[in-house]
Amino acid sequence: MKALRDVAIGETAKVVKLHGEGAVKRRIMDMGITKGVEVFVRKVAPLGDPVEIKVRGYELSIRKADAELIEVK
Repeated sequence: MKALRDVAIGETAKVVKLHGEGAVKRRIMDMGITKGVEVFVRKVAPLGDPVEIKVRGYELSIRKADAELIEVK
């Protein structure tokens, strides 16, 4: 399994599965991160948290803990 937090800066990945339950999973889906969507990693903060991504045409900052729940290929 490869998580979104493991994707290198400048790479694009496709979401395979969302892990987590309840409100956490719902929040991730509400941000537009759903199965099959392409995610581009723009940059990572100096200490690694948060990760800035581009998804569905807009930019989004996501916590490292949440990025760990997003399985990509």
